[in-house]
Amino acid sequence: MTRALLSIGSNLGDRLAHLRSVVTALGDAVLVVSGVYETPPWGDADQPAYLNAAMLVADPAATSRDWLDRARAAENAAGRIRDPERRFGPRTLDVDVIAVWEDAGEPVLSDDPELTLPHPRAHLRAFVLRPWIDIQPYGRLPGHGWLTDLLNAEPVAGDALELSPRPDLAIESDS
Repeated sequence: MTRALLSIGSNLGDRLAHLRSVVTALGDAVLVVSGVYETPPWGDADQPAYLNAAMLVADPAATSRDWLDRARAAENAAGRIRDPERRFGPRTLDVDVIAVWEDAGEPVLSDDPELTLPHPRAHLRAFVLRPWIDIQPYGRLPGHGWLTDLLNAEPVAGDALELSPRPDLAIESDS
């Protein structure tokens, strides 16, 4: 069995519906979903604000590659278009595999350019760390340390001040 932490975000179309679509697509694999945060765009300011959340998922048969395939399938179903000219551009849905753990709790490490684990920039992104803390308050990012320490260190701490919790929005499965 593997467990995975997925970071989900959307800033085009019905943002909340796009986030909910991932929960629906992953069905029984979803263990817990964080609260929703509205966040300014990262890396390319000329676009709408994002809704972001995190999900902890598990599947007895899934590999780390399976989580990537499921993430891409959810993005494709939401009409995600990758623009090579705008790496951090707007998107209907972004699903990133942040970390994967084997059944015994050991983190899966990968330097494959298509699926680097843990995610190589997660420790620098408040929009990943803050929702993750909602579901694993004492969580650790493999190779980087405690989530709360990462969130409170610069430059992430400054970015964290720009996140707005959205308790009026909930991600629930339609099933």
